[in-house]
This record gives sequence, structure tokens and C-alpha cells, in this order.
Amino acid sequence: MLQATPKISCRHLWKIFGADPVGFLKKHQQQPTLDAFAAEKYIGAVRDVSFDVMDNEILVIMGLSGSGKSTLIRAITRLHDPTAGEVMMDGKNLLNASPSELIEIRRHKMGMVFQNFGLLPHRNVIDNVAFPLEVSGMSRTLRDAKAREMLKLVGLEGREAYFPRELSGGQQQRVGIARSLAVGPEIWFLDEPFSALDPLIRREMQDEFIRLQKLLRKTILFITHDFDEAIRLADRIGIMKDGELVQLATPQEMVLHPANDYVREFVKIAPRDKILTLGAIARPLTGEVPKQALAADTKLCDAAAQILASDQRFSVLNQNQQAMGTVSREDLIEALFPHTAPL
Repeated sequence: MLQATPKISCRHLWKIFGADPVGFLKKHQQQPTLDAFAAEKYIGAVRDVSFDVMDNEILVIMGLSGSGKSTLIRAITRLHDPTAGEVMMDGKNLLNASPSELIEIRRHKMGMVFQNFGLLPHRNVIDNVAFPLEVSGMSRTLRDAKAREMLKLVGLEGREAYFPRELSGGQQQRVGIARSLAVGPEIWFLDEPFSALDPLIRREMQDEFIRLQKLLRKTILFITHDFDEAIRLADRIGIMKDGELVQLATPQEMVLHPANDYVREFVKIAPRDKILTLGAIARPLTGEVPKQALAADTKLCDAAAQILASDQRFSVLNQNQQAMGTVSREDLIEALFPHTAPL
């Protein structure tokens, strides 16, 4: 269960590229249209985006190439200075932070992992992981001990003396992850971290990421263009288009209630059986309560064999073990194949 405390709050965030972004925004009373951007040759990479990332949440932001998702994460971390808006972290607006304050925040509160592993080729694995600790002034003994701890955490114990060129792509990304965790960040930013990896290695790294999150419970903002990756990892998913956040919802809410045709295209190929729960498709109780029962939070894939093998309805039980509705074979088929007539 997510805590009700935002770790990051973005409010009316804009990142505009062009000759005079601030003047352009002011000229249009903070609400320029897409036509205005095109006519005046400005690019609205992030347009009036507002959302919260809750404590310990994995929030995945996705969209097609050019949708603004990577610019968004760079604006939040101030790798790109936003044109306007607020990014609140622990009660402080990062857009007002001085350069020295921003350095301290990045050193102690933020961990960052990008698609490009960014390892230093002339340094071995342990020195790569220890690099941010070295920059912060930590002694060699302490930073090496911390680096070894992080390497053990990501499964690279014994490879401390290797150089990046001697590692596979997945191992290099593990080094990047270990380096980002070495400073003990409260918030973890990951921008397409696995997209350069082969499919099998990518799946392995997603499993590793899930394992680490169960251990560390970080607040995570994760960027991807892969919907399958998003639903594996996310507590909630945000979808961007033309710099705008068009929907922010749980995977189940997004599949059942897409905000528009653009989102509907994203979820069309979603594995509904792995996303939807029985509680989401249950029909209201009418008449006698069926004796056969299943929990409301059961995924359709885990209940399919049992439901399909029976011609009887099943009770769907809430957390208090009370019947909240019923499901049948026909309900399951309709949920899995929403455009197919029931048998």
C-alpha cells in the first residue's frame, strides 16, 4: 500500500526550447496552443505537467519517441532548467535551489541511471562504483567498502577488478545501478535503463530491478517506451504525448478506462490476464451467493483455469472475506477478449 505522502510534486512544469521561452509563455498567458508553438517555431517538450510521486512508489512515465518523457526527467532533476513551474522535494522547490544546493541534493538524495551506461573505461568496476563517493570526499577505505557492498547487492561480487570492456551489457548496467545506489539516494531516476540490452538480458535486469526495490523501497521515477516493461514494474503509469501528460493511472485503471484514443492504442496489446483482477470484472451480487469463491485481488491469469473448467459462477471475496460480486466463465472471456462476443 502506497503512503499518502508525495516525495516529489511537479506543478505546471514547462520546458520550452526556442529563442525566448519565458517571453513566449508569458505572451500566451501560460497556455500556448500547439498551433502557437508551430507558428512561432518553439518546441514544447514538456507542457504544463503536474503530478506527484508518492513515497516508495514506482511511477513509470512512457510515450513514443519525442513525447517528452526523457526531457521531463531531466527537467525534474534540473539537468535541463525548466522554463516554468515547480518541482517540490521535501518542501523545497528545486527550481529555486542554488548550484551548490543542487550539487548536494544530487550527491545525497538522487540516484540516476541512463540508457548509456556512462562507465569510465579507464577505471575498474569498484572504482566506477566508488566514483560519486570519491567526488563527495569520502576516504578510500570507506568508499571501497561501500562499493563492495553495492556490488554484492547487484550480484557482481568477485568482479571488482574487471574493466567495463570485460563485462557484458547486463553486467555493465549492474555496475551503473550499483554506482547510482552507492550514495544511498532517497529517489531513484531511471531513463530507459534497459532499452539497449538484448531481450533476455533486459528481462533479467527487470527481475533484478524488482528484487532491489523489494529490498530497498526507493521512490522511483522510471522512463520507458515499452508498455510490457511498464506494467511489470509500475505502481502507476503516466503516458505522455507532445509534451503533455495525457493519463496517469494504475495499469488496471488504464486498461479498463483509457483516457483517449492515444492511450487506447498503447493498452490494446496489454496482457489483460496479467493486469486485471477478479474484483475489477466482478458483477454485482444478485440472489444466492455462490459457494465457490476466489479473492478479489486474484489476477485473471491465476484464476483462468479454475473458472474456465466450471459452468458455475464464483463468489469474489474482498479483503474481509465478504462476497463483493460474482464472476463466470463468460465474464472472464469477455474481460480477456472485450471485442469478442461471449460463447
